[in-house]
Amino acid sequence: MKGKTWLWIVLIVAALGAGAFYYYNQNAQAEQSEYQTVLAERGDLLAQVGATGTVRARQSAQLLWQTNGTVEKVNVKPGDVVKAGDELATLDMTSVAQNIILAKSDLLNAQRSLEDLQTSSLARAQAEQAVVNAQKAYDEAKTRYEATRFNRASDSYIENTKAELDLARQQVALARRVYNAVKNLPDGDARKAQALANLTAAEMRVDRLVAQLNYVTGRPDDQEIAQRKAAMEVAAAQLEEAKRKLERLKDGPDPLDVAILEARITAAQATLNLARIRAPFDGVITVSEPLPGDQVTPGTVAFRIDDLSHLLVDVQVSEIDINSVQVGQPVTLSFDAILGKTYNGVVVEVGQAGLVVQGAVNFTVTVELTDADELVRPGMTAAVNILVREVKDVLLVPNRAVRVVDGQRVVYVLKNGQPEMVKIRLGAISDTVSEVVAGDLKEGDPIVLNPPTTFNGPMGGPPGRQ
Repeated sequence: MKGKTWLWIVLIVAALGAGAFYYYNQNAQAEQSEYQTVLAERGDLLAQVGATGTVRARQSAQLLWQTNGTVEKVNVKPGDVVKAGDELATLDMTSVAQNIILAKSDLLNAQRSLEDLQTSSLARAQAEQAVVNAQKAYDEAKTRYEATRFNRASDSYIENTKAELDLARQQVALARRVYNAVKNLPDGDARKAQALANLTAAEMRVDRLVAQLNYVTGRPDDQEIAQRKAAMEVAAAQLEEAKRKLERLKDGPDPLDVAILEARITAAQATLNLARIRAPFDGVITVSEPLPGDQVTPGTVAFRIDDLSHLLVDVQVSEIDINSVQVGQPVTLSFDAILGKTYNGVVVEVGQAGLVVQGAVNFTVTVELTDADELVRPGMTAAVNILVREVKDVLLVPNRAVRVVDGQRVVYVLKNGQPEMVKIRLGAISDTVSEVVAGDLKEGDPIVLNPPTTFNGPMGGPPGRQ
């Protein structure tokens, strides 16, 4: 009985071993049949950096009213193409502030003054006359100053003055004798009054001549010399200024006077422009708010204008990829709003400073569409692929087959029905395949696309899927 028991045990163990072996073989065959492979091939690779961004116009502006008033005319509508300086809308001039109304008069006066200045010869003639007058004044002041080194008058003038004084004194003596002869007559007598008047006049003449003789025979004092020198220097400065002004007018109006009038014209025109809205650049009207009769205030939105001739997309590129992006690289773009169509572009600007967002450093790259049509509009979301590198005739592996083991990139090659690990080093990478630049992988090797995650199968056998 004991022998039979051991027999049964041996039979059961044998049956279990056979079942396990059968199960394992079946499972291994199933695993092998599940491996998906592709041959390692040579080909071309386009390395791209992908990102998303929003379409914007190269130039965009929101135009606002700058004053109060009532809208009189609106000359455009959304979609209209306008040129820089085109008048888009105006206010009723009777509804605007007084300073805007008066600016029209200031503008006309300044324009007329500028025209007169540029065409009239009066300013030059006046400048020439001013030089003549200043020269005359300087010559006189110089003569007076130089005279301080001599007597105030010539010798002949002094001798003549002395002679006049002698005659005047004789006339005083004669007049006194006549007065003495009649001085006892009653007051009010005509003869007495006349004699006194003659005596008084003679004495006053003597006093004047004495003072004159004393002045001309003397020398100027320090104060008088300083006064005459200062007067001469002022006259010299006035003469130089007159000459400079004439020189400025030699070839036309004084540039400073022209600049002053031009500034007045600019200021008046700027004030007038408050009552109208003009296009600041060539573009398309994308928003139009005002209607005739609307009451507006400063800051009220009037229009939006966009330069749709150049459409740009700003995308954020990781610091890992930014050094591979350069100005001039080709770009492809696609839009969720435009199905089945791909557009082309070019990198026009690469940001030089990164922006940290949630711990990641990104750089702004600007792309310009080169074949945009009317379907592409500002605000649309674009998927952007920048072609950063193109390699030809290189060994390629599918990205889905690449694994990382102990920090080393590897692929698995099917040999004798089993996946075998092969170390590789990658170069350029695209969305689907990568360039193999080093390793033991050979062209034609069957690469496993879905390798197992472990290689320890049941009971120490071949690997199983996990």
